Amino acid sequence: MLSFKQKEFNAAMLRYHDIKYYQLTYKVVSTINITLEIILLYVLFTLSIPFIWIVPALIISYFIADFINGLVHLYMDNNDSYNTFYGAFVSSFHLHHKLQKYKDNNLFLVYFNESGTKFWLIPYLGLTLSLSFTSLNDIVLFIMILTGILSSFAEVSHYLCHNSNSKTVLFLQHLGLLLKKNHHKKHHQEDNIGYAFLNGMSDPLINKIASKFYKGYKYNSDTHYQMYEGEGTLNRD
Repeated sequence: MLSFKQKEFNAAMLRYHDIKYYQLTYKVVSTINITLEIILLYVLFTLSIPFIWIVPALIISYFIADFINGLVHLYMDNNDSYNTFYGAFVSSFHLHHKLQKYKDNNLFLVYFNESGTKFWLIPYLGLTLSLSFTSLNDIVLFIMILTGILSSFAEVSHYLCHNSNSKTVLFLQHLGLLLKKNHHKKHHQEDNIGYAFLNGMSDPLINKIASKFYKGYKYNSDTHYQMYEGEGTLNRD
């Protein structure tokens, strides 16, 4: 017999596949995010950054992007608001635990498609673009722009962690530029840890936040899709 939450989950997934609004929304969000990122990339190359600040700024941007996206992941993994107007987005998100391998795709297509899940990124990128017209310090703006772009790139890093064993990817994972498989597999094998997915550098901090504010997903949201036998999400097998 289906539990109450399993019924809500299945109903939300039915809406996800029957109502074209949801798929269309992802495409619109992707288009807006990528357009803003292209504009901001142009702005980035117009900034005057002292050479000595480039590497520190990149490290700071990596940490912030890893941390912010990890927090969003933490919130979504523990969200079970299926019976809401956005509930279909929540239920489709949870399938990334059930369907851990993506469809094999061109990395640019992965970058575009997965950016569609980042609703929060639109206001962030919009704010960053607005601040580029002010007298904001170039180093701060540089970090903000990189953080936004790396937030979409985090989805590619996550995709490669699940789908690729190429020597180049393994090398970049070893350098800490991409998410390592051994680091990320703890998120799927254990509970309430390892939410960061750009390179995982912020996980020690996120794990502390998770343990304080959330019960975890293994015996909660992960049980809600167990009786779901329909189609997966748009970009996963």
